[in-house]
Amino acid sequence: MSQSVLEAIAADREALLEVCSGLSQSDWGAPSGCPGWSVQDVVAHMGALFWVLVDPSTLPEVSGLPTERAAEACVEDRRSWTPDQVRDDYESVSSKALAALNGLAGEDLAVPLGDLGTYPASVIANAFAFDHFVHIRSDLFAPRGALTGAPPPVDELRVVAALDWVAAALPQQNAPALEALEALEHAVEIELTGPGARIIRLGTGEPASHVRSDAAWFLRWVTQRASWDDAGVESAGDEGDLAVTRSLRVF
Repeated sequence: MSQSVLEAIAADREALLEVCSGLSQSDWGAPSGCPGWSVQDVVAHMGALFWVLVDPSTLPEVSGLPTERAAEACVEDRRSWTPDQVRDDYESVSSKALAALNGLAGEDLAVPLGDLGTYPASVIANAFAFDHFVHIRSDLFAPRGALTGAPPPVDELRVVAALDWVAAALPQQNAPALEALEALEHAVEIELTGPGARIIRLGTGEPASHVRSDAAWFLRWVTQRASWDDAGVESAGDEGDLAVTRSLRVF
């Protein structure tokens, strides 16, 4: 784990706290881009995720539940809280979590995350960077979310940290789709541009299909928060391969 991942989380933590400090009561209760969740629910969820790392005993018992159901249970448990309680909880636990994540640097152990897969400890910080990047920009702010104005910056520091989680998570979380490509001996090359530019190759063999996307928009469509048309994606090649690529989803 590089220090830059912690810097990315810290930057988005400060950005989120600043956003929260300017929210009205109606803003807190407004619908977010996560179906059924308000702005307050999203912030409560982000705090709860940090508690998973810091002290899971503070959360409802969710052992064995799929990731999305466990997240819903934790949000439901906090729905009686006031906005100030949600913000203060996030501020406190995120500070503790950054210290805990720093302690994972260089650790060589596998961390099971249920239906999300199993990851090296050094990648766990990237999961939080990814979570912050996506929730803040795609779920709190317009057009999916209710908040107007400019969201936090989309820069190399934050995009790279989020993309590194996608690189680790995509193969585990999309195994059936990728197995279909490999069975056909097809490969797809995804070229990401802008901050975080890189090449992602799916499948085996030489690429027969190509996709070109802005990296920040890739983080929207690979979480199924935007369509390729929304993201201005350019693509060419086998339609079946491209359909598989459109269907990818990373948590």
